[in-house]
Amino acid sequence: MTVFEDESGRSRETTGAGSTSWIGSPHPAVVADRDGGVVEFNAAAADLFPRMRVGTWLDEVVPGWLADAHRRLARTTRAPVAAARTGPAPLRGSHDGRLLRAHPTESGHGDVAWWLVDDSDLTAAQDALRTERERHAILAEASTQLLASLNPDRCLEKAALLAADHLGDAALVISPPVRNRYAVVTAMAGGFERTQVTLDPAVVPGLAEALQGFPPVPARWIDPAELPSWAVPENFGGPPGSVAVTSLPGHGVPAGALILLRRGGQRTFDASEELFARLFAARAGAALSAARLYAEQARITRALIAELLPPRLHHVDGVDFAGGYRTSQDTERIGGDFYDVHPGTEDGRETLAVLGDVCGKGLDAAVLTGRIRSTVHALLPLAGDHQNVLRMLNGALLTARHTRFATLVLASVLRTGARVRLRLTSAGHPRPLVLRATGEVEEADTGGTLVGALPVVTSRSATVDLSPGETCLLYTDGITEARGGPLGSAMFGEDRLRSALAECVGLPAEAVVERVQMIAGDWVGRGPHDDMAVVAITAPHTTHLSAVDGHTRGRYTA
Repeated sequence: MTVFEDESGRSRETTGAGSTSWIGSPHPAVVADRDGGVVEFNAAAADLFPRMRVGTWLDEVVPGWLADAHRRLARTTRAPVAAARTGPAPLRGSHDGRLLRAHPTESGHGDVAWWLVDDSDLTAAQDALRTERERHAILAEASTQLLASLNPDRCLEKAALLAADHLGDAALVISPPVRNRYAVVTAMAGGFERTQVTLDPAVVPGLAEALQGFPPVPARWIDPAELPSWAVPENFGGPPGSVAVTSLPGHGVPAGALILLRRGGQRTFDASEELFARLFAARAGAALSAARLYAEQARITRALIAELLPPRLHHVDGVDFAGGYRTSQDTERIGGDFYDVHPGTEDGRETLAVLGDVCGKGLDAAVLTGRIRSTVHALLPLAGDHQNVLRMLNGALLTARHTRFATLVLASVLRTGARVRLRLTSAGHPRPLVLRATGEVEEADTGGTLVGALPVVTSRSATVDLSPGETCLLYTDGITEARGGPLGSAMFGEDRLRSALAECVGLPAEAVVERVQMIAGDWVGRGPHDDMAVVAITAPHTTHLSAVDGHTRGRYTA
């Protein structure tokens, strides 16, 4: 038993260590009076605070944060209160490299018992969990932003900006070389710069390997002082203190490399940060690869579609041509209807106009339209004989691997003086309509079997003469079979087409096409419909001038 006298002169008896059951607790425990004198403590507290003795002051043996907390608590509890049983909230502080959680318990007569729990491992786990959650959120945000655009340039810029915001003080994203030049996006503090650099990847440790998709070189192996000038932003604020290089994995081939810079005086990239950088790079590389693949496919698609789209028609050898096309789906640009106009290769030769309809819709049908258009183009030397052209085209379609067929109409057009003569041949196609100057609409007397279905194709031709202002209209059945109207189920029909055409007396070819398309489109509304194509051939009222051998020659004056 120990007896000591405090500053007030009051004597107190203590048993020191081992007098009560809490003495054997594995957690440090200290009892101090309201003045800060140590009353009792256990063995665990003695191990934690080697200078602790009964009668010593807390200020002398425990960390300052604990002694200060005891003084604040003692001042507020000079008189015992019932609420003290609940105890004040715990507080945290550090000591000798440990993070301690201190729980005070008031005795009711002025003494306070402090229970101390080592929270170092728990805090480290909580910090690690918080860090992982933050990194998970960053990766989720990166995936969302990187995949928001399929533009390769924007994807590069976004990857560099995200890396600079979350991974380092500056970031460089380097694309694979194109003709020995590298596209480099440098980002820091919310801004970026794009440059084209001719560089030697070997001068940056790990860069050559990263561009080839090999595992990254540890950051501790890279000497920041050896970085070339292009790898350090001008406004970086001094030489970098730490550098990390990692590959941007792609789909089959690397999408580039990522260089992270951290300013001097800061800690170097540790293993956890390098792993996080690789996880970010994996997402950035996948997004970049997807954007480049999409861009390449879009470029190829544009080139192919350009060959499948109907041409823009105009004056050819003194005759007005105009065409209009609407696919079955507003989101598509190509389909199963097509038209072409092939000017005569020599003066005085007929211009060949072709309008057709392939069985089916969409891309598959468009592929066959491209085949037919190419075949007809190859048969242009034989264009004077429509039956021979149809026979050879029929043979070409029968030997193809598809089972689709087509209908089409051929129109050989030649202007002679004020009039335009047409030779029309239909192969399973709706007969062309002829709009006379009087407003009367006639049907060309031509017909035949469709091509690509039977071993033999038969047809008969009709000759039609157009006076100035008169028009011959070629159209596909997508116009006449379009369903709509007030009830939404009635077919547009040939009678309505004739009525619409009769209203176009004296109009140029382009206006005729626009009028027919507008009326048919209003009839369909938003309902489903087939591909619709129309071509107008008009004998113009006025002189059409064309340049021949550098000289201007008038074809006709009304």
